[in-house]
Amino acid sequence: MATRIPPVPKTPPATKPARDDGDSVVLERRPQKTAPPQMYQVVMLNDDYTPMEFVVVVIQEYFNKDRETATQIMLKIHLDGRGVCGVYSRDLAATKVNQVMEAAHQAGHPLQCVSEPVE
Repeated sequence: MATRIPPVPKTPPATKPARDDGDSVVLERRPQKTAPPQMYQVVMLNDDYTPMEFVVVVIQEYFNKDRETATQIMLKIHLDGRGVCGVYSRDLAATKVNQVMEAAHQAGHPLQCVSEPVE
């Protein structure tokens, strides 16, 4: 089986840049600064029907908190009427809210959860 050596591509001859007549304007490139994405806090709201133990389990499962931290958040929800479970980007916060609401619905509890922009 014979193989042919591929031809070498021809490169165009090097050309010198045109002489500047002094009327050219050069713009400086400025680095663009982008703002960090807007963050959202996931807030659970208190109700008189959802068991405290269920709230603790939900916080542990969906927000990756240890039992002590989850209990502290649950008590804040119980005493203040609302408590922040975590701060995430918009899409992730919406997903967490949907997960909590679905778990509460499946368990038959009226637990409410919302996401709010962090000020």
